[in-house]
Amino acid sequence: MRDVSIIGIGQTRVGEHWELALRDLAAESILAAMDDAGIETADALYVGNMLSGVLANQEQLGAAIADYAGLRGIEAIKVEAADSSGASALHVGYQAVASGLHDIVIVTGVEKMTERLSAPTEAAMSMAGESDREAAQGASTVTLNALMMQRYMHAYGLEQGDFAIFSVNAHRNAANNPNAMFPSPISEKTFRQAKMIATPINLMDSAPLADGAATVILCPAERAHEFKSKPIRILASTIATDSVSLSEREDPLWLDAAYRSAKEAYAQAG
Repeated sequence: MRDVSIIGIGQTRVGEHWELALRDLAAESILAAMDDAGIETADALYVGNMLSGVLANQEQLGAAIADYAGLRGIEAIKVEAADSSGASALHVGYQAVASGLHDIVIVTGVEKMTERLSAPTEAAMSMAGESDREAAQGASTVTLNALMMQRYMHAYGLEQGDFAIFSVNAHRNAANNPNAMFPSPISEKTFRQAKMIATPINLMDSAPLADGAATVILCPAERAHEFKSKPIRILASTIATDSVSLSEREDPLWLDAAYRSAKEAYAQAG
């Protein structure tokens, strides 16, 4: 297996892009990354996306985006793994380069979630859960998260306000990110006064519906200095899974997939 490096990046601003289609967002980030890497084409394109078929009426997304970005003819595949679609696409791209199958690989993550009303979008997002036991019973992503948060608070003796530090820190980081949807800091008071979405999750706990795309260009580490003076080497890339249904998990607060994939990644990275 070969070492793999990142030699280019591109990103759109995250927000409500009414004037842009899904393919526009993807192409914008792809072309920016290609320009950053100094390349004109690639061997393959892997697109991480969950909702294009439901919200954009577009499947065969890999080929559609490759064509629109001026890459017609190359291998192009959509990778879907719910909220981890982007990371999963990166893993597929990493494997393609590490195995020697391809030398130059483009990996893009893209979603357009503001095209429809919020209700059908929330319904589409619920497909990340278990369809028969959860989604069919009306359990949405936010309500399942709220149940887990209630259980966490009960198990560890916490109050809702104890979670303020996460949102405060996220907005502090956003204030320094020109591509952030809400690039301004918030106070702990703002967090505590935010309206409730699904108890105990409030507005400041909740990720907004948004549109955006990000792209990385991968190549073998041995060739990376042909493109960048300071390439970024990927030390490890791993994937693990757990029961999709929360009710089937031995302990809903123990994130077994995260534990397994992290353990594998630490071993891979040495």
